[in-house]
Amino acid sequence: MAKFAGAAPLPSLACGRGTLRAVLVSGAALSLLAGFAGSADAAPRGYFSPYGWYGGYRGYYTYPSYAPSRRARAAPTYRDRGEPKKEASFGDMPKGPLQIVVSIDSQKVTLFSDGARVAQGPVSTGVPGHPTPMGVFSIIEKDRYHHSNIYSNAPMPYMQRITWSGVALHEGVLPGYPASHGCIRMSQDFAKKLWPVTDLGVRVIVTRSELAPADFAHPKLFVPKPKPEPQVATNVPTDGRDLTPPTVMAQATTVAADNDAPKAPAVAEPMPADAGPADGDLVKPAPTLDPAKPIAPRLKSVDQPVKRGGQVAVFVSRKEMKIFVRQGRVPLFDMPLAIDEPDRPLGTHVFTAMSLTDNGAGMRWNLMTVPNDLSLPPSDPREARRKFKEPPRPILHLKPPSSAAEALNRIQMPKEAVERISELLIPGSSLVVSDEGLGRETGRYTEFIVLTR
Repeated sequence: MAKFAGAAPLPSLACGRGTLRAVLVSGAALSLLAGFAGSADAAPRGYFSPYGWYGGYRGYYTYPSYAPSRRARAAPTYRDRGEPKKEASFGDMPKGPLQIVVSIDSQKVTLFSDGARVAQGPVSTGVPGHPTPMGVFSIIEKDRYHHSNIYSNAPMPYMQRITWSGVALHEGVLPGYPASHGCIRMSQDFAKKLWPVTDLGVRVIVTRSELAPADFAHPKLFVPKPKPEPQVATNVPTDGRDLTPPTVMAQATTVAADNDAPKAPAVAEPMPADAGPADGDLVKPAPTLDPAKPIAPRLKSVDQPVKRGGQVAVFVSRKEMKIFVRQGRVPLFDMPLAIDEPDRPLGTHVFTAMSLTDNGAGMRWNLMTVPNDLSLPPSDPREARRKFKEPPRPILHLKPPSSAAEALNRIQMPKEAVERISELLIPGSSLVVSDEGLGRETGRYTEFIVLTR
């Protein structure tokens, strides 16, 4: 070893080892820093980003495909998740019930307020394999930051659900043609403006062609029932708490008039012979005199309808020959009814109570008649059964359906049902007349859902 190393002095060897140690330490430090830098750059990518592949709902619209983004994104701040700004609105709107109409053919959504058109925007509805159901719906749930529980947690901002089976209006990509799996995609601007103005229960009608409501009057449409004026009783006690035995009243008045005066042996009312002497300043009533019992409060009878709040929804079904009534999206009652010419179609008509008239004695209504879709069912019946839980069937009517006025003339509603509905009627209430039955999509916390295809 010494032969190959030569006769180099020891200090030089020590210096070389120090230099080598310094180089190794420096290299390790540089490698460690490079590792930190690489980790920081890769952290927000892929599945490790705060919102998975999408990097938040904003990334979803920057990259319409479901491929992961290749650039790093920072997690959205709290301000990004705030509620919509107040200035995001349609401007001055007439005060009154809202109605939303979605047209499949024109790929448009239209908002009406108090029967007047407020705004219209583009949509993208379902593809042929996953069509958007057509018919009469209402908003049953709202979620500002909703994510799909079916399609890989896909973001659906400003979600407004119309069926529990998964159909909703929400912000989404608009390619200019049907492209969804059944939902109704709206532009970000329209969805953001629509979100703050709608409430649960707002009517949504999905049809092939565009519709607009029109004022409508008919003697068989419900009118508010006059409230009975409260009767004010005079000199008559309303409950037992006001009743005090006359003897006690007179004695108490005598004592209160002059507390220091000698106690009078007599009072306004004679006392029974076996009554005891006075005790203290107050004279007790005779032991045999029973105090007046409080009158029991007037309670509603068991058979009276439960009073709830909210708009009333009425559904008349020719298929089931019944009238169904809900209030606040909760069932109230149903009754059988009679329909003239039961083999002739009624059609699908939606009547909406808009505002009170005649100082509250009348109601202004509007009408939208929804045409039944006579096209064939979706190409894959199994898919339709899975999605809507009803076997698809073509709608074939040998006779033409009635007009709205003719349909109301043919319906003979029970008098009791009309009276109970009139007592609860408020603006925003509705009457839906249809040949269809109570569909399975109509569940708890929904209004009546009528599928026309």
